[in-house]
Amino acid sequence: MLLPDIRRVSGDCKYIFQQDSVPAHRARDTIEILERETPELISVLLWHPNLPDLNPVDYSVWSILQEKLYKTRIIDLDDLKHRIRTEWTKLDHAVIAAAVRQWRRRFPACVRSGGGHFEHCF
Repeated sequence: MLLPDIRRVSGDCKYIFQQDSVPAHRARDTIEILERETPELISVLLWHPNLPDLNPVDYSVWSILQEKLYKTRIIDLDDLKHRIRTEWTKLDHAVIAAAVRQWRRRFPACVRSGGGHFEHCF
């Protein structure tokens, strides 16, 4: 469900899909879809599993979504899924743009540090 949104938002802009090591993201079907449907993919084999500082969803977008999702008690899994879809749709794209700008600063710092600690660079 995410790929159509990525294509719509990115338009003609080139994008790289970053894969991480979450079990659902490593599933064979998921990998096959991503390899077939994304123009460029940083696979789970090439991505360090413990670098949330380089994942814009982890360090920026998810915290904003969480704040909106958990304002009231979640009834069940279907309720959670519905809220995620609803809030994602309403999410201001400026939030995503800001996360991408942060990523563009963080990634080179990580490379310069050899994959080590780089928060002191900011």
